[in-house]
Amino acid sequence: MIFEEKKISSERIYEGAIMNVRRDTVTAPKGTAYREIVEHNGAVAAIALTEDRNIIMVKQFRYACGEAILEIPAGKIDKGETDPVAAMKRELKEETGYTASQVLHMGDVNPSCAYSEEVIHLYLMTGLTAGEQDLDEDEALEVLEMPFDEVYDMAVRGELVDSKTLAALLMAKNRI
Repeated sequence: MIFEEKKISSERIYEGAIMNVRRDTVTAPKGTAYREIVEHNGAVAAIALTEDRNIIMVKQFRYACGEAILEIPAGKIDKGETDPVAAMKRELKEETGYTASQVLHMGDVNPSCAYSEEVIHLYLMTGLTAGEQDLDEDEALEVLEMPFDEVYDMAVRGELVDSKTLAALLMAKNRI
């Protein structure tokens, strides 16, 4: 049986710089229920692939995880930004210094569909040219170039925990 919930009412309970949270009252099979929803402007992430099948990876401390995480370049879509490709090109340049001449949209993922509206647009970027990083004031990360197959094998062995990186590797596997 498929049941669709319908919003009855909504209340904003938190407003932040990166996300907001609202509490919706919805229809449920036995009356009403509550859903706390993270409102997020969306994000972008990319497999940036060199001519010799290396991926540009970044390693950065993620406070929520309490450790440094190995992941693909990514970032949020800023308020007012309407083109995810432009956002991804901006993020790739800021985080890694690289620019890409070819961009392929591989698909979208919702990393936390139970409680978040966030959508991450995933890309494969090729035709890379190295340049200078332009990190945000609060960013510190290490840029690594690693063979695609090595990173993919790390994912299969459970050594990578970042969901957008895992999804993008899966999507890119048969495209390269």
